[in-house]
Amino acid sequence: MKFRRHRGNVAREEVFLNLTPLIDVIFVLLLFFVVSTTFSRPAQLRIDLPEASSGAPAENSGKQLEVGVSASGDYSLNGKVLARHDLATLLEALSRESNGDNALPLIISADAASSHQAVVTAMDAAARLGFSKLRITTVESSR
Repeated sequence: MKFRRHRGNVAREEVFLNLTPLIDVIFVLLLFFVVSTTFSRPAQLRIDLPEASSGAPAENSGKQLEVGVSASGDYSLNGKVLARHDLATLLEALSRESNGDNALPLIISADAASSHQAVVTAMDAAARLGFSKLRITTVESSR
């Protein structure tokens, strides 16, 4: 059975989709996600410096290198955590960051609970690259 379509003077309505409410909902969702997002800094090590009752504050003379040693023995260089915590990685990072300039001051900030071996490894890396201006940071004793 075949039906005929009537194509008379009937005007077809145009289909129109109003996108304004959809755009409003998208902006509200975007605003919600921006406000509810928390930003963290996972690339920093928490270091509790040891105390010392004597010493002089260091003068800042421009660019310097700071090696951080965490309590678990992880290393960071100028705030960037190194992928591995061995001598070869530390040597490579120090030489790349210093661009061969071993006259830069090198500061070792080791956690009070870090192992002696981790601090000695950082000092060994500095010695192998020829750094002569070496400092170890502490906090002033409260006594």
